[in-house]
Amino acid sequence: MHHFAAPRTAVAWPHQVGVIPSRALSFQHRAEADQLRAVVEGGGTAVLCQVLTGTGGVGKTQLAADYARTAWESGTVDVLVWVSASSRQAIMAGYAQAGVELLAADSGAPEQAARAFLAWLEPKNDQKQCRWLVVLDDLTDPADLRGLWPPDQHGRTLVTTRRREAAVTGESRRLVHVGMFTPKEAATYLTTVLTVHGHHEPADEINALADDLGYLPLALAQAAAYLIDTALSCADYRRLLSDRVRKLSDLLPEPDALPDGQATPAAATWSLSIERADQLRPVGLARPMLQLAAMLDPNGTPSNVVTSAPALSYFTTHRTPSSREPALVTAEVAVAALRTLHRLSLIEHTPDDPYSTVRVHQLIQRATYDDLTPAQHDELARTAADALTAAWPEVERDTELAQALRVNTDALDRHAEDALYQSNVHLVLYRTGTSVGESGQVASALEHFQHLAAEARCRLGSDHLDALAARAHVAHWQGEAGDVVGAAAAVAELLDDVLRVLGPNHPHTLAARSGAAHWRGKTGDAAGATAAFAELFHDRERVLGPDHPHTLMTRNNVARWQGEAGDVVGAGAALDELLNDAVRVLGPDHPHTRAIRIDVARWRGEAGDVAEAGSAFAEWLDDALRVWGPDHPNTLTARANDAHWQGKAGDPAEATTALVKLLDDMLRVLGPGHPDTLNTRSSLAHWRGEAGDAAGADSALAELLDDMLLVLGPDHPDTLNTRSSAARWRGEAGNAAGAATAFAELLDDCERVLGPDHPHTLTTRKGLAHWRGRAGGCDQAAG
Repeated sequence: MHHFAAPRTAVAWPHQVGVIPSRALSFQHRAEADQLRAVVEGGGTAVLCQVLTGTGGVGKTQLAADYARTAWESGTVDVLVWVSASSRQAIMAGYAQAGVELLAADSGAPEQAARAFLAWLEPKNDQKQCRWLVVLDDLTDPADLRGLWPPDQHGRTLVTTRRREAAVTGESRRLVHVGMFTPKEAATYLTTVLTVHGHHEPADEINALADDLGYLPLALAQAAAYLIDTALSCADYRRLLSDRVRKLSDLLPEPDALPDGQATPAAATWSLSIERADQLRPVGLARPMLQLAAMLDPNGTPSNVVTSAPALSYFTTHRTPSSREPALVTAEVAVAALRTLHRLSLIEHTPDDPYSTVRVHQLIQRATYDDLTPAQHDELARTAADALTAAWPEVERDTELAQALRVNTDALDRHAEDALYQSNVHLVLYRTGTSVGESGQVASALEHFQHLAAEARCRLGSDHLDALAARAHVAHWQGEAGDVVGAAAAVAELLDDVLRVLGPNHPHTLAARSGAAHWRGKTGDAAGATAAFAELFHDRERVLGPDHPHTLMTRNNVARWQGEAGDVVGAGAALDELLNDAVRVLGPDHPHTRAIRIDVARWRGEAGDVAEAGSAFAEWLDDALRVWGPDHPNTLTARANDAHWQGKAGDPAEATTALVKLLDDMLRVLGPGHPDTLNTRSSLAHWRGEAGDAAGADSALAELLDDMLLVLGPDHPDTLNTRSSAARWRGEAGNAAGAATAFAELLDDCERVLGPDHPHTLTTRKGLAHWRGRAGGCDQAAG
C-alpha cells in the first residue's frame, strides 16, 4: 500500500510568509524610517536592497517591521516574506517555507524548495510581475547569504544586521546606519511608556535616565519595564545603576518578563557578537581588546592608547590561544582587532580622525565590565593606566589629545576603584593633574590633587611617599591659584613631616625645601628665598653632585631670587656662568637650558640691555613654536613675553598689535576665564596706554577688573596687579584724584593680603604718593 500527499496548490497573491514582529509599545518614528522609504538615489536609480546596520538593541528589527507592515498595509507589495537570518539553516528554512506556500514546492525537500523560491523571484516574461519584499532579519554572518541573496534588480530586499563590512554592501545595496534614539526621542519614549502604566516622573529625571542608558532603545524599554514592575522612581533606579557593585543584569527584567516580545536582556545582547568577533581574525583578540576599552572613556579613546606597549603586552598574554595566529600581538594586529570589533558594531573606530578614535557604548562597556573577575578588573585597570601613561606625550603639543587623555584617565579612575592605589598611587593620576594645571586650569588642578591627597592618605597612610608627594602638588597648585601665603604655609607644614619620615637627604625632602623657598619668595621675601635656595644648593651639590639637573636648577633659582631682591647685575652674572654649565651638562636644547637662557635674557633686560632681551625672547618664541606648536600654553606665554619686550624696546604700537593677535588665540585655545587670557588683556591695555591711548587703557582695565573679580576673586595677586594698573591709567587719563583713591583702597588690601613689606605693597604705596601729589595733595604725598 502506498500513501501519497495530496497535491499542493500555490496560494494567490497578496500573500505573506513568516510573521512580522509585533509593534513595540510607544514605537517612535525615526529619521532612519524616512531613509528607508526614500528608495531613489540621486540620478533616479531605485535602491532595491537596503541594509540596516547598527549595534544590538538600537531597534533595527522594529524599523524593518514598521517598513514591512506599512508596505503590506498600503498594498504596495504582492508578496511579503519575513525570514530569520541568524544562520544559513534559518535562511534556507525561511526560503523553503516561501517556496512551499508560493510555489507548492515539496516540503520534504527544503533545499530544493528554497532554490525554487529564489529562482521564482526573478521575473519571467510569460508571468505576471510580482511586487515582492523579502526581509532578512538579524543577519549574523554575511557568509550565510553566499549564493542566497535575492536578485538585486527586481523586488525589494531589506536586511538587518550588526555587521557592516564590504560583504554586506555593494553597488546595488544601500547601507543605512541605525544609531541611538535622539535625546528627545528617548525622553518621549520613556515618558509615554511610564505614563501609560500610571508611572509619572519629573522631566529632568527622565532626561537623566535616558542619558545614563546612552539612549539605547532596547535598554530604555527594559529599564521602563523594570521601573513599572518594581515601582521604583527614576531617581532611585539611577542610584542603583550608578552602583558598580550591582550588575546591569540585576537591574533589568527577568528573561520571561521582557517587554514587546523581546527575547534577550540588554546585558546579554552583545555576548554572541563578542564570541563571533573573537573567532574572526585576529583570532582571540576581540574580547581582551573590548575589555580594555571598557575601562576607558566611552565617548572616545585615542587608538594609540590601546596600541601602546603595555596594552600590546596585555593582549599577547590574554588572547585566546590559536594555532592559526602568532602569539605576539603587534600594533598592526591590535588595529586589526579594532576593525573586527567595528565590523560587528561593538565599537566605533574612526581611523580617519586625528586620533583614530575608539568609541564604545556605555552599556556595552558595563556588560563587559560586569563579566570581569576582581583579579581581571584590577589587572585591566592597571594596564589601562600604564597604557595611558605610555601614550601621553612628554611635551603636550596637541591640546585636544591631552584633553582626551585626561578625560580617559578620569573615566578609568571612576572604574578602577582601589586598583590604582595598590601599594602606591599610579603615575597616571599625577600626570593628568599636572596636565590639567599646565593647560591653565589651575583651580581644577588644585581640586584634583586635593582629592588625590585625601585618597592616598586614606588608602596608604599619611606617611606614605605618595601621600606626601600629593600634598606637595596641592601646595604648588594652591600657590598657582593665587593663595601664595597658603601655599607657603602648606609647604612649611609638609617639610616638617618629610624631614620626620624621610630624613634630610631624601629627594622628597630636598624638593619640599625647594617649594618652601619658592613660595617664601612669592610672599614677598625675595631675600629670604635667595638665602633658602643658596642653602639648598649646597645640600643638593653635596647629595646629588654639582652637575645633577636639580642642582643646576637650584642655582638658577638662587640667581632668580637674587635678581628679585634687587641685585640685577649679580643675577645676570650668576646666570651667565650657570648657562655655560647647563650647555655642557644638559646640551643646548634641554628644557632646563632653555629656561636658564630665558632667565639670562630677562635679567639682562632688567639691567638695561633691552635689545638683547628682546632678541633672546624672540629666539625663545621660535623654539617654542618648533617644540610645542602654535597652540601650546608655553608658546602662548612666549608670545606674551616677546610682545612685552617689543614694548620695552620702545615700540608699544607693535606690542599692542602682537597682543591683539595673541588675545584672539588665547580666547580660542584657553577660553575667556583662563588666567593667562586675563593677564594678556591686562598687558594689552597697558601697552595701549603706553602707545598714547590712556583713555582706552582706563576703559579696558575697568572692564577687565570686573572679570578678574568674578573669575579669580579680590585677593588673587593678578587681581591686585590689575587694580594697580587700572589706578595708574585712570590717573594718566586725567583723573588724578580717582587714581589716588584707587591706590589708597588697594594699599589696604595689599597690606592685608601680602603684608606691609611685600614689593607690591611698597609699589602701591609709591603709586599712592605719586597720584596724591598729582592731584594737588603735596603734603599727603610727602607723608
